[in-house]
Amino acid sequence: MHNTLRRLDLNLLVTLDALLAEQNVTRAARLLNLAQPTVSLQLGRLREILDDPLLLPGPRGMSPTERARELRGPLREALVALEGALSPVATFEPALSEQTWRVAASDYATTALVWPSLALLRRLAPKTRLALLNKHPIGLANDLENGQLDLALHTRDEAPPKLRQRSLLHERYVLAGRRGHPALATKLSLKAFCGLEHAVMSPNGGGFVGSTDQALAAKGLERRVVLSVSNFNSLISALAHSDLVAVVPERLVRDEPTLHVQAPPLVIPGFEMLMLWPERLHRDPAHRWLRELIASTLETDSHAEI
Repeated sequence: MHNTLRRLDLNLLVTLDALLAEQNVTRAARLLNLAQPTVSLQLGRLREILDDPLLLPGPRGMSPTERARELRGPLREALVALEGALSPVATFEPALSEQTWRVAASDYATTALVWPSLALLRRLAPKTRLALLNKHPIGLANDLENGQLDLALHTRDEAPPKLRQRSLLHERYVLAGRRGHPALATKLSLKAFCGLEHAVMSPNGGGFVGSTDQALAAKGLERRVVLSVSNFNSLISALAHSDLVAVVPERLVRDEPTLHVQAPPLVIPGFEMLMLWPERLHRDPAHRWLRELIASTLETDSHAEI
């Protein structure tokens, strides 16, 4: 097969496509804007390379051989795909687009990455639609590659390999509790921090240990975790209606009017958020526009002093 491909060139394939469509050398030559002898010579070369007559004289002109019939569909599809790949990239007009984007995003990613972009998206592309889905990392790459998803916003530590990626931000953790919480009137000592009743967010439900507990364990300490919820929205509500405290990503709570936020009394490693997409959409004009929109709204974002 490789020897056959090396002997063929694109012009021969285009000629073969025209011959199979017209089943007549004269009409194929006219379609290709070539002289009839030139097309006849190319047909001879094709017969030699493919070791098949391809077109045979018949009562109503030339008839394709069985081999030619087998080639016609795949050849046409290949030439259309090649023409599309080599054509100038289409422009994207956001104001006119009726695109629907399907984006995988947790409640944290939605709050920290999508909401800052939403107003601009609606203003620049008012006819588009956005579907936000909470997807597990397992299967994320397949969903992106087979078209069920267009984009994913995820932490680096769980990002599937073999996907295009762009770093969006590095998040840090803060300590949050309700406004007026008596224990948060001043900066907490590590001992006082461990003595408070804590809440945690456990994506899979029921977990009571997180990165804060790992940081404490390294110092031979532990805290009192009394509540586990499955999403950050429930966690914020629990903090606002009790004396529980929680260590949470800063961007999730810094604009929350019901909560007081301060730095925790120990170093807790943060995390990096990525934008992930499949190779099939890497050069797509609409997709590139969406990626740049999300990234641009975060470039001016920064951590507040706490």
